[in-house]
Amino acid sequence: MKKHLTILTGASRGMGLAMAEQLLKADALLLCISRQTNDALKEQADVCGAELLQWQADLSEAAPVAQRLQEWLAALDPHAIASATLINNAGVISELTPLREAQASDLARALRVGLEAPMLLCAAFLGATQSWAAVPRKVLNVSSGLGRRAMASSSAYCAAKAGMDHFTRCLALEERLLAHGAALCSLAPGVIDTDMQVQLRTANAAQFPDQHGFAALHVKGQLSSPHEAAGRLLAYLARPDFGSEPVADVRN
Repeated sequence: MKKHLTILTGASRGMGLAMAEQLLKADALLLCISRQTNDALKEQADVCGAELLQWQADLSEAAPVAQRLQEWLAALDPHAIASATLINNAGVISELTPLREAQASDLARALRVGLEAPMLLCAAFLGATQSWAAVPRKVLNVSSGLGRRAMASSSAYCAAKAGMDHFTRCLALEERLLAHGAALCSLAPGVIDTDMQVQLRTANAAQFPDQHGFAALHVKGQLSSPHEAAGRLLAYLARPDFGSEPVADVRN
């Protein structure tokens, strides 16, 4: 049986974990890259017959992870692969404070995880699989509406997601020049009830002017569950026109 290969970052909790759970099927080869492994995922993979690998890695130091990924992909037999997909889901939001008061290490981590790591992993994935002419390839970069709308006290996160959107546009242009180029999309998933949302709605309103708006989303029940959001992202990934828009939003 040929395997549907998916590489997924940030898969140990939240929406990333929900995506991993929904991707685990008998014909799946799922590689999860996260700071922590998840025992329940391994149990689910054993039950359904999926092949699951979990790499424990900190994507604030992404260069060795990208190198390992490139070497691992190069060792695979493309004749055993039905499709290959990279999902860059991992991200962190730095302390919600004006840039003038931000810690340099906090800013650097947010940009490394949110922008540098996806770029390095895209380079590794696209480079290692370029010769897989018979294998459909996709890249889904999980973006945010905040990459397209500025928000005070969150410049690093907004900048990382805006950069993700734009480098995805660049990669889409590059891949369209190839006979068997990959399909790419930087996709905003909507507002989701995750740990990041907790951080936003419980922030110091004096430092973070949008705090009341995020708290209201929770009170009014306007947040998607991680499971629902994961389902929408994976449904978008499965669309036949995936990649026709390099930057998109599931709500559209």
